[in-house]
Amino acid sequence: MIFNEHFETMPQEEIQKLQLDRLKQTLSLIKNSNSSLKSKYDSIEPDDIKSLDDLKKLPFTTKEELREAYPLNHITYTDKIVRIHTSSGTTGTPVVNAMSQSDVENWAEIVARCFYAAGVDKKDRIQIMPSFGLFNGGFGFHFGAQKIGAFIIPMGAGRTLLQLKFIKDFQTTAICSIASYPQRLIEVANQNNFDFSKTNLRVAILGAETWSDELRARIESQMRVKTFDIIGMTETGGVGMGIDCEAKSGIHIWEDHYIAEIVDPNTLNPLDDGKEGELVITTLTREGLPLIRYRTKDITKIVSRDKCDCGRTHLRVSRLKGRTDDMLKVKGVNFYPSQIEQILLQYETIGPYYQIVLENTKGKDEITIILEKTNGFSSEARNRLENALYDLLGFHCILQIVPENTIQRMPGKMVRVIDKRQK
Repeated sequence: MIFNEHFETMPQEEIQKLQLDRLKQTLSLIKNSNSSLKSKYDSIEPDDIKSLDDLKKLPFTTKEELREAYPLNHITYTDKIVRIHTSSGTTGTPVVNAMSQSDVENWAEIVARCFYAAGVDKKDRIQIMPSFGLFNGGFGFHFGAQKIGAFIIPMGAGRTLLQLKFIKDFQTTAICSIASYPQRLIEVANQNNFDFSKTNLRVAILGAETWSDELRARIESQMRVKTFDIIGMTETGGVGMGIDCEAKSGIHIWEDHYIAEIVDPNTLNPLDDGKEGELVITTLTREGLPLIRYRTKDITKIVSRDKCDCGRTHLRVSRLKGRTDDMLKVKGVNFYPSQIEQILLQYETIGPYYQIVLENTKGKDEITIILEKTNGFSSEARNRLENALYDLLGFHCILQIVPENTIQRMPGKMVRVIDKRQK
């Protein structure tokens, strides 16, 4: 299903013409606004942008710049703002995403596209599980579901047993949540003899965290659903910047609203398609907080610009591998927590909850992986797991096997890494 046939199937040549026009408009908007970011563009005019290649001449924008502009110095025109959302970080100054009415309407549009890409339309009953507040997820899904005319169950975060009750009682067909929450749904379902196969649930749209293909397979098997990976962030306008479709051949980024680049996170040089690097986003339709070349810190690659089997023509990126600031370095080896998860969840007798603890003992880095086991985790399985981790890292980890429910369950995003090393 395609929500907006005109834009979602537009030929690439037309998309690029539209992007060029909207890029010039975005630059003009910033330069003529009250935004503290406008001084970055003193030396360039919209007419200097002759092609999309000229985007490379423009400076990057960073989260640090947005924090320094707190609360509203980075906003174009405060009299146009109708709502705000902020980054979900728990420390430091939050990043404020201020939205005009047009921004809210465009947000509803792109989330509506995401629902259709996941096979969800007005006939569905959508249970929204992220919080409704400064975090953008709950409201973003709500606006999109409202746009398609679906039956909305605005649960918000937590109350897992009630979530399950409502899935059954209201015959929910689709859920939206942060990527780690289905693990908690499954756990509480098992504790209460709740059978997902006896519900109408068929789709789970998940995001806000990096999650592996192995976790995806486990969720789909145990909840009897199809899962879809949705991306987006506060700074660029919230959830809905892109999603993978039923073809599962990459995440479509809505190119009439965004320009996506991949750069080397160290040199900041542009990378060719297929090369893994940092995702950089330019917004094309934002009024409150337009951004040019925003460094997201997300690691991915462009996998295709060809027309997808689903009929959409917008480019696709790979599922996000992690963030540049998520990368861990232990004993000289760089790796992402998601790479550890890919190995752990290949073992059905290991629960979905784990923690990676980093310590420095007598001047040497040590890594301990705390795992919850279910019945049947044998010494042979432990040996195979230790060998698989050694093959990935090149050094031995300490495995700490604990009973189920040992790792604290917390609302919101999972805490996977505890770094106790002295900074």
